[in-house]
Amino acid sequence: MTGAATLLRDVFGFDDFRPGQGEIVNAVSAGENVLAIMPTGGGKSLCFQLPALMRDGVTVVISPLIALMRDQVRALQEAGVAAGALTSGNTPEETDAVWDALERGELKLLYMAPERLAAGSAMGILRRIGVSLIAVDEAHCVSQWGHDFRPDYLRIGALRRALDVPLAAFTATADAETREEIVQKLFDGVPPRSFLRGFDRPNLHLAFAAKNGPRSQILNFTAARKGQSGIVYCGTRAKTETLAQALREAGHSACHYHGGMEAEDRRIVETRFQREDGLIVVATVAFGMGIDKPDIRWVAHADLPKSIEAYYQEIGRAGRDGAPSETLTLFGPDDIRLRRSQIDEGLAPPERRMADHARLNALLGLAEALECRRKTLLGYFGEAAEACGKCDLCDSPAEVFDGTTAVRKALSAILRTDEWFGAGHLIDILTGTDTDKIRARRHDQLPTYGVGTEYDRRQWQAVFRQMMGHDLVRPDPERHGALRMTDTARPILRGEASITLRRDTIKTATRRPAVKALVSEEDAPLLSALKAKRRALAEAAKVPAYVIFNDRTLIEMAEQRPATLDAMAQVSGIGAKKLERYGATFLEVITGAQEEVHPARRKLAGRDAGTLYDRLLEVQADLARGADGVDKPLSCSASLLAKVAQMRPNDEHALERLLGERRTERFGAAFLDVLRAAS
Repeated sequence: MTGAATLLRDVFGFDDFRPGQGEIVNAVSAGENVLAIMPTGGGKSLCFQLPALMRDGVTVVISPLIALMRDQVRALQEAGVAAGALTSGNTPEETDAVWDALERGELKLLYMAPERLAAGSAMGILRRIGVSLIAVDEAHCVSQWGHDFRPDYLRIGALRRALDVPLAAFTATADAETREEIVQKLFDGVPPRSFLRGFDRPNLHLAFAAKNGPRSQILNFTAARKGQSGIVYCGTRAKTETLAQALREAGHSACHYHGGMEAEDRRIVETRFQREDGLIVVATVAFGMGIDKPDIRWVAHADLPKSIEAYYQEIGRAGRDGAPSETLTLFGPDDIRLRRSQIDEGLAPPERRMADHARLNALLGLAEALECRRKTLLGYFGEAAEACGKCDLCDSPAEVFDGTTAVRKALSAILRTDEWFGAGHLIDILTGTDTDKIRARRHDQLPTYGVGTEYDRRQWQAVFRQMMGHDLVRPDPERHGALRMTDTARPILRGEASITLRRDTIKTATRRPAVKALVSEEDAPLLSALKAKRRALAEAAKVPAYVIFNDRTLIEMAEQRPATLDAMAQVSGIGAKKLERYGATFLEVITGAQEEVHPARRKLAGRDAGTLYDRLLEVQADLARGADGVDKPLSCSASLLAKVAQMRPNDEHALERLLGERRTERFGAAFLDVLRAAS
């Protein structure tokens, strides 16, 4: 058997292993079961490719992405290694060539997508070709609660048992909980030899910034790096498109990428990014695993990622060549509210939601860190580190202050208003602002009214954001985003603990023009809930939404928040009949009762398709009796609307295949207008 060092030099062209690679290669080539956690860009693929050449028989590599498999196979073939892939992207000639090589006993590495394991013939084929090792790339995909879960990864454990061969699992993203799940699902709970190798990527410069005109912040960041390849991650599909357009207008070569695009359009972007220098891709996390471009010089997040694991995997795509690379992550209170609500409104069991909140807390702790970010980041992964000298906080140490008094004032305002209000109204109380809502609720009589005039509104917003970042307060989805105090805050409120806040983010919280909105930030979540209820009633009655209540009435409900039917009767636009018919229903929404949602709509919660579904529902209600309101009633089922929102057909023929001729004739043009406006 040829030695590892010789193969490393002669086949792969390296004189030495990267830190940790040598031990893993030795263990895998010796036939041990292995779990290796290595940072993105740390050289995972070599740790199964090289042992495959050292062992007899075929090494089967289970990998989740066709593009990545094809890239690795091409690179191996270029290096003279007999490798092939069986994927849905193969031409018939490519598939025949792989089978011929297997039959002749020449192939050393066979790449397969996990979905192929579902075919009944797969097991027989793998038995026949003499598999001696299974390698699993991106092993965290076995975690049913991870954002990259692939159901067919659950078949790999059975495959290992059936073939009775060693298995080597690799991932860059696995906290302790995910590692336990990998061991259970892939190794039947018998711990393999584990390698947790250096998460540190010293060539990456880490930086976070509070949002303060996020589009300008991204444009300024990219302007200083013109001509360099980079990725901007965004939280929504729409934002990828608008930000890519802004970058092009600023003179950059930029394109967008998201899961709603046609497969061919996504392939074009992937190919361009691989081949072009200086291209910026503005993407959702759909542009994720399998990016094998070594010279990405920077990664920016226009919105807060989901967790530290997701953050580290995404920034890890920069600087895989080892050269200096930069990162920037923007975050704000809206990001925190969105991530909290996604967790609270998800379908996961309570213990999983608690774990997800803990993961988010860890990321927020990194965002609001007071000292070296690398030290904080590596500490999360269980590694001790000294100050790195290569992050924004090492470049310019944070200016901090004792924020205990400010936080206690804010917590007092929350408790004295029974935890029923968001940051907007609480800041009005603290700054002594005279508003109709303050007077109506007699909140100007509270002891906390006007006690926070040392800060202006923007500065108090920075304090509340840091309080959310430290998990002292959380938005309550059942109270339309009202802030509730957590147990973590109680020692501070009682004077038993103190807290340090960053002064620099408060000082830089400069004023900028407010976005025009129908209602205040405080009342927006309730207005959204009231509109959702109106849509449901309008659909059931097959009438336009305004027939139930017009927008002005709902806005007044959201602002006045009537607590009784008597108070509801005072809202303009509500007569006796409407009060009798709808009063109690809308009162339930205002007072916090949960709203019933169709199961098809519930499945779209927290996704762009959910908003699209709601808009399609509104259009359908307007056209239920035709454009003139005199035709026979016609509608689509909730599940059919959900399918349209998810599949986003882009022409009348594609839409007709979903809806049929009659519904397309009634709704087609209007539905396509909605779909195009959202694309």
